[in-house]
Amino acid sequence: MNKPLEGILVLDFSQFLSGPSASLRLADLGARVIKIEQPETGDICRSLYVSNVVLNGASTIFHAINRNKESYQADLKKKSGRENIYQLVKEADIVIHNFRPDVPKRLGIDYETISKINSQIIYGDITGYGKTGPWRNKPGQDLLLQAISGLTSLSGNYGSGPVPMGLAIVDMLAGAHMVQGLLACLFRRTIAQKGGRVEVSMLESIIEFQFESITTYYSDGGEPTQRTKSNNAHAYLGAPYGVYETKDGFMALAMGQIPVLGELLSCEALLNYPEVSSWYDKRDEIKETLSIHLKTKPTKYWLSILEPADIWCAAVLNWNELLDEEGFKVLDMIREVQMSDGFMVKTTRCPIQINDSFLESNIGAPMLGEHTKKINQEFLKFSYE
Repeated sequence: MNKPLEGILVLDFSQFLSGPSASLRLADLGARVIKIEQPETGDICRSLYVSNVVLNGASTIFHAINRNKESYQADLKKKSGRENIYQLVKEADIVIHNFRPDVPKRLGIDYETISKINSQIIYGDITGYGKTGPWRNKPGQDLLLQAISGLTSLSGNYGSGPVPMGLAIVDMLAGAHMVQGLLACLFRRTIAQKGGRVEVSMLESIIEFQFESITTYYSDGGEPTQRTKSNNAHAYLGAPYGVYETKDGFMALAMGQIPVLGELLSCEALLNYPEVSSWYDKRDEIKETLSIHLKTKPTKYWLSILEPADIWCAAVLNWNELLDEEGFKVLDMIREVQMSDGFMVKTTRCPIQINDSFLESNIGAPMLGEHTKKINQEFLKFSYE
């Protein structure tokens, strides 16, 4: 299939996760992504390990988030390296970086410089905390952003202390917001022949992610967030919302009417809460009652009662269990991608379908500097190195 962004050239100066996650999605959509890496070390994410698993000399994160890209080495601290990059900029449609605010100018790739070289360029700039203010030069690392943004007060049970999410959620959100802005500017350019600058901060991304909770905070007099004592899955929702232990595992219960649950589950104590307000005011005692009752039978038993009654519920699965489920298998989410040396890596595919077709690519992550010579031959009238 012809992908929507075929013919679009992206120069990606970013490292770690936020910027590379944005360029990965652009690559999935058909753009040609050239990853600009510093000599010798390259993207620091190559050696940023989330586990002790090493795949062909690089981290699992690097392989997962840099598939279907080309690698070009350039030393931006040298004039020769910058001049080579400027020749690429003349042909590019999009430039992305996630440096701290003062770094791009020091490296000669700030918006003012790049837009003078290519007035039609769409320039994407991800920072940790924005380009102004007292936090502007703090490290934009995911856990630190989770901690400072209030996010860690929403998960876990009351009294359990701050609980971060077990994924780099801030990085991924910032990358997704960047893609939205870049695509909007691409669309505008087709109409008005005008480039532009897209700016996203990780802090703003994770704050906006909490729009529901922050709106509630301002609407209820600034009351502190109160998680439930047990089975918490949302700091503001009433009972039964949460994850519960069963006789042989765990199950999740979303919103539902407590008396209806009482009848379906043969739990008479739940019939004492007919008022909707009690599902909030007395959610701790309701959850305690549910917690004790659900431990008496296996998960499948409860699901066999609740699902036919259209109660929102699900078994809690680990990855081994999920991968064995037919509901997962029919999605065909796992792909094997191949590096230029033949090394194969199993990873996830892009979740987007267009005209009933997946956005497919079997190209793995690039070796450091793998495409430098080819790109020089293609784009550079002459090379400074």
